[in-house]
Amino acid sequence: MARVALILTPGFADWEYAFIAGTASPFYGIDVRFFSPTTGHFRSQGGLAVTVDSSLQECLDWKPDVVVVIGGMVWEREEAPDIRDFLHASRSSGAIIAGICGGTLALAGAGLLDTVAHTSNSADFLQAVVGYEGCALYQSSSRAVTADRIITAPGTAPVSFTCAVFEGAGLSAESISQFRSMLAAEHG
Repeated sequence: MARVALILTPGFADWEYAFIAGTASPFYGIDVRFFSPTTGHFRSQGGLAVTVDSSLQECLDWKPDVVVVIGGMVWEREEAPDIRDFLHASRSSGAIIAGICGGTLALAGAGLLDTVAHTSNSADFLQAVVGYEGCALYQSSSRAVTADRIITAPGTAPVSFTCAVFEGAGLSAESISQFRSMLAAEHG
């Protein structure tokens, strides 16, 4: 069974993880678990009260196939958690690393976007990250971008991001296509 780790922080963006958490396990047999740099009680951006009791070290010990950094306003602040070592250790152990919206700031801060094609909310959004050197590889995209086992997406792309995460977890192309079609049906 594939393993997907969702990394949440206080003020995480509710819509960015929902499709992964709500469908991966019950419909596709993917084991999804939640982890946080600071365990305990906190709220989502929308006010959902959660308790995350698994640390980043426990995530490393679990050995997920995909590590997903969920966005939120905290990534834009000085008090953003420093998860560089965690991201590098996860990548070294074979995990695909994914970030959406503010989560891409954590990837940029770890240097993971310096040598791969990537996207985010905007090029300027990433420019604020100290040490970010990947501006030449930035792609202005309304969908998720995958390159060299790194997945990035703007906050407005939770569907394509979920599809990319599912692909990284080994879900069949047929299942991903069905998932995408189901969520796009109202727009047809």
